Amino acid sequence: MRNMDFTEAMPILTQRLERGGVFLTVGGENPNTMTIGWAFFGPAWRKRLFIAMVRPQRHTFGLMEKAEEFTVSIPTTRPLKEELAFAGSRSGREFDKFQGHGLTAVPAQVVSAPIVAECGVHLECRIVNKQMLLGKDMEPAVRERCYPMEDYHMLYFGEVVACYTTDE
Repeated sequence: MRNMDFTEAMPILTQRLERGGVFLTVGGENPNTMTIGWAFFGPAWRKRLFIAMVRPQRHTFGLMEKAEEFTVSIPTTRPLKEELAFAGSRSGREFDKFQGHGLTAVPAQVVSAPIVAECGVHLECRIVNKQMLLGKDMEPAVRERCYPMEDYHMLYFGEVVACYTTDE
């Protein structure tokens, strides 16, 4: 394990978001992970932020609403295509994604939410704000293409409190 500067993780994170996604994990009695492919990250408010986008109909949404923290686990040495596909297409309401599906939840270093052991780069985040996207303020073409059901994402602003690699 080696601590990383958040800026060192940014290119890895960008590449994985664009090519298959990353795991967003929320803790609690029954931890849940989901695949995300849309996110924002960078400096704001004198903090380093990861902004996770979660739709209200997702099981993870209810967990995030109760959570104070989450983790982001980024596949590096193994693409984890099947695991990402499973975590992105099956609901945590019906499946424990950490039981028999190739993913292992292990304790994070700082936050209570676990990380995905099979990944090589991890962000641990403390939620500092949340904001629902508003369709009325959105470019019409984006609104029509990405939100035909008007199921806008909630944005969870997570301050990155730890960033590290487990590949080394």
